[in-house]
Amino acid sequence: MSSTFEIKQRPPGAPSSPEDSAQVGIMRRRTRECLTAHGLAYVTDEAVLVVSELVTNAVMHSGGRKITVTLSLLKGYLRIDVRDGVPSFHALPHEPDDADEHGRGLFLVRWLAEEGRGAWGTEDNGANTWCELKLAAC
Repeated sequence: MSSTFEIKQRPPGAPSSPEDSAQVGIMRRRTRECLTAHGLAYVTDEAVLVVSELVTNAVMHSGGRKITVTLSLLKGYLRIDVRDGVPSFHALPHEPDDADEHGRGLFLVRWLAEEGRGAWGTEDNGANTWCELKLAAC
C-alpha cells in the first residue's frame, strides 16, 4: 500500500487544519483495511498505532506539502514508511516532561518496535521515518 496526500503549507509547529488532521484517521483506516485484506489482521493494532503516530508527527511538524505512507513486506517484517520530504530534527524522540501533553509518539513507536523484535529510524535527515514490525512465522 502506498498513499500520498497533500497538506496545507504552514510553518512547522503551527496548528494543522481540520482537513489535514483528518488524514491521520484516513491513513489508520487504510492501514487496517490493507493488512486485514492481506491476512495480517494480527498485526493491525500495532501497525495502526505506528501509522497514527508517524503521520501525526509529519502533519504537525514537517512544514511540507505532501506526505506518503507506504506499507511493505520485507523479509518477515512489515515496514511502515512515512515520508514528508522535509529534513527535520522532529523525527528524533526527546524526553517529555511528566506534565507534557504531547511528545510521546516516537517513544511509543520505539517501544513497539523493540517489543516486537523490530526496529525504527529515520532516513534522509528525518525526511522519512520508518518502523519495522516482525511478522509471525508461518
